[in-house]
Amino acid sequence: MHQNRSEGYEADEAILVERAIGHDADAFGKLYDMHVDRVYRHIYYRVGNEADAEDLTQQAFLKAWQAIGRYRRASSPFVAWLMTISHNLVVDFYRTRKERAYLEAEILADDAASNPEREAEARFEQQRLRRAILQLGGDEQQVVILRFIEGFEFAEIASLLRKREGNVRVILHRALVKLRRIVEKEVEQN
Repeated sequence: MHQNRSEGYEADEAILVERAIGHDADAFGKLYDMHVDRVYRHIYYRVGNEADAEDLTQQAFLKAWQAIGRYRRASSPFVAWLMTISHNLVVDFYRTRKERAYLEAEILADDAASNPEREAEARFEQQRLRRAILQLGGDEQQVVILRFIEGFEFAEIASLLRKREGNVRVILHRALVKLRRIVEKEVEQN
């Protein structure tokens, strides 16, 4: 049953993509609605700033709309194509700023939690893990984020990064070993 719903989703997406390639703005708007949350989460996790993530997300979809005529379904799924655009925007974002200090900024809760101590501890651990992931190299960082934050399957990640699925698994394994070392080192220092 899940497979049929997934196939229906892919068929609907394929129709929308074809219509968008024909400059149908409504179809592209529906594609936007289908993928904006995922693209935003991906970007936000990389930049750690809500305003920048919103801006970069809008830029990603603007670039996608401008380049939709060049999208080829056979080369990668539409969401993978969007993630490639997003990744390139994040790289440009860092290249132009050449600073990473704001990546260390704490995320503050907007409202009081039922258990503030536990929430503060969870946020601290989340920030620690995020800082550790951001210390990984490009492909390793990308694979960890796509696999664990975005929930992509290995085949999807391989298509997105234009690598073999086995290579993606090796990159992930190495990244997890490095993450463990980074986190252990940070815990020892504190």
